[in-house]
Amino acid sequence: MSERAPGFDDATLKVGLLMESAQAHQKLAEGQLERLRAHTQDLDSVVRDEIRRTLVEELQMLTAEAARATRVLETIRGGGLRAAASSLLVAVMCTLAPIGIARWALPSAADIGALRARRDELSSNLSKLEQQGARIEWRRCGEASRLCIRVDRKAPAYGERGDFLVIAGY
Repeated sequence: MSERAPGFDDATLKVGLLMESAQAHQKLAEGQLERLRAHTQDLDSVVRDEIRRTLVEELQMLTAEAARATRVLETIRGGGLRAAASSLLVAVMCTLAPIGIARWALPSAADIGALRARRDELSSNLSKLEQQGARIEWRRCGEASRLCIRVDRKAPAYGERGDFLVIAGY
């Protein structure tokens, strides 16, 4: 051992320096941890404030939406009587419209009675004609579509000029 103090050799000196360096690093780490803890606390309060602010905004929007829904429901409830009245009016109109059209378009009971009497009269006349042999076969003939009947060519002609012929079937 040379100029150094007795009892300190190189290994002891190295261990001492290492211990001193470790202690310095430990103090530095503790300082950084303390700053990190303070920053975390600040961050925690910032996050809580942000959550509170977001929650308040969402609750305000929810409150506004609930108020709007309440107004709509009150309007619907107040309009229920109007809706029922308008529905009833539409139902009455849908019922009366076909009845009115039917009364206007269809014949009345008196008209139907008159038509039945006329039909009966015509049926009676037709029966009389059929009994008398009036089964004439009518057609439209030629380009001019003139009315014509079938005649009996074997029967004699009548009239001064022989221009009357007997209808087929008589």
